[in-house]
Amino acid sequence: MDWGTLVATVSGGFIAISGTVLADRLRQRHERDREADERRRSVYIEFIAAVGKCHTRLRGIAQAQDPGVDPDLAARAALDEAGVHEVRERFFIDASAQVAGAGQAMFQQLRAVQRVVGSGATHTSAAFHDAYHPYLDLVWAYRVSVRGELKDRAFSPESFGWEAWDGRERCPVCRDRPGRARPPARPGAPDT
Repeated sequence: MDWGTLVATVSGGFIAISGTVLADRLRQRHERDREADERRRSVYIEFIAAVGKCHTRLRGIAQAQDPGVDPDLAARAALDEAGVHEVRERFFIDASAQVAGAGQAMFQQLRAVQRVVGSGATHTSAAFHDAYHPYLDLVWAYRVSVRGELKDRAFSPESFGWEAWDGRERCPVCRDRPGRARPPARPGAPDT
């Protein structure tokens, strides 16, 4: 028996099996990473959709000003109806630290809008707009953060022909307010 042939055959088999096992492990890791990315993308979209649904409900309460409805109770119910709290828990489990921070800032400003609406402010009041426009700014900051993490192309307010994310220059209520100075830029906000 030729020992060289046996050693070469065994070595070749070992190399082939090792290569197959390594390729399989790399494929499994790639699939796990892809699944995690898809799960994050899904919860990021679900979170902003729930926040948007709550925002829409809050605007409706501020616009309706129904005397038969307690605005505080209606504003509190808006968060529950939109399911924001449940989605937020899933969001915090899967989100990166950067996106979680942007999402939490957006959520806190939504709560500020909720408190203003709950106090009975109308959608054309200065109080409403003082909470609403910072909320819009943080919605866009969240979107930019998510796009950055998911390696999508970045965009800026200029991409839409706007001056800033907060929408004050497009808002007839804020644009016409006398003596209204633009608040300082949010730290980390894109230059406009």
